[in-house]
Amino acid sequence: MHTDLAIQIGIAFFLDLLIGDPRWFPHPVRLIGKGIQLLEVVLRRVFSLERVNGFVPVRPVRPGKKRERLAGIVLTGMIVFGTYFFTCEMVSVGKFLGRLWGIVVGAILIYFTLSTRDLLKEAKGVFHALKSGRIGEARENLARIVGRDTRELDEEQITQACVETIAENSVDGIVAPIFYAVIGGPALVMAYKAVNTLDSMVGYKNAKYLHLGWASARLDDAVNYIPARLAAVLLPLSAWLCGASFFRSIRTIKRDGQKHPSPNSGIAEAAVAGALGIRLGGTSSYHGVVIEKPFIGDAEQKVVIDNIRDATHIVLVASVLSAATGIIALLVISKLRFL
Repeated sequence: MHTDLAIQIGIAFFLDLLIGDPRWFPHPVRLIGKGIQLLEVVLRRVFSLERVNGFVPVRPVRPGKKRERLAGIVLTGMIVFGTYFFTCEMVSVGKFLGRLWGIVVGAILIYFTLSTRDLLKEAKGVFHALKSGRIGEARENLARIVGRDTRELDEEQITQACVETIAENSVDGIVAPIFYAVIGGPALVMAYKAVNTLDSMVGYKNAKYLHLGWASARLDDAVNYIPARLAAVLLPLSAWLCGASFFRSIRTIKRDGQKHPSPNSGIAEAAVAGALGIRLGGTSSYHGVVIEKPFIGDAEQKVVIDNIRDATHIVLVASVLSAATGIIALLVISKLRFL
C-alpha cells in the first residue's frame, strides 16, 4: 500500500512538472467549483426561508449571521465530504480493476491537486513581460494569479506582488497537496483541494461572504497549518541550495512569519523575503479597497525583476524536496512493516 502510494506521488509530481494543467482538460477542481456555485445558490434560498410550525416555508427573509454561518457549514461539509467519498469510490474502482489501474487512477487524482508547473509558468510570463518592458502585458499576466488590482502597478509593485503569490502558493499548491497525499492518499488530498477551492470562492471577508464563508476560511486555515510549518523548513533549505540566504530566511520567518493576516501565508512569504533580502507587504488594492498589510522582511536589497526568477527557483527546489521527502518516508514505512 505505502509503496503504491509512493509510486502514485512520483508519477503525479512528474506529470505536473511535464504538462501542468491544460486548459482544455476537464479538471476535477473546476467541477468542485461548479458544485460550490450550485450549492451556494440552493443553500442561500433554503436558509433564507422563514418557517412556522416547524417546517412550513412562508416567505424568504434576509438570513442573519447564524443562518448564514450554518449555511456555510453545510456547504463546506457537503463539498468536502462529497469530494472525499466520491474519490474513495474512484480509487476503489481502480483497485478492483487491478493493481496497475489502482496506481494509475491514484496518480492521476493526485496530479490534479498539484500546481507547480502552472504557478511557475504564470510567474515566468510576468517575468518575461517585465524584462521586455511590456508593463501592460505584465499587469495582465499578474492579474491571472493574484486577487489584487493590477492596473496601476509599476514595475517594482508588479515584481513584489508576483514574488508574494509565488511564495504563498507554494504551500497550498505544492507542499500541502503532497503532505495530504502522503498521509491519506488520493481521497484525502482531493478533500484538501475541495477545502482550498471553497476558501478561494467563498472565504472572503466582504458583505456577501463574511458569514457564509466563515467555516470554509477557518477550515482552510486549519488544514494549511502543518504544511505551512513544513514550508518553513523546505523553503530556507531550498534557498540555501539555490545560493540564497538560509539563515536570513529562518530569522525572517521567526520575526515576521506571524505578521500576515493569515496564520499561514506569512510564513512562506517571510521565508522567501528573507532568502532574497527584500521587503514584501505594504499597500495593496483589492476591488478598489485599499488594504495596508504589515511589512515582511528587510529592504536590504531593492526589489528587482530578477527576484521573480529567484523565487521560482527556490519554490521549484522546494517542490522537489517535498515530493522526495514524502516518497522516501512512504518507502521507509513500507520497509519497516516487513521487518
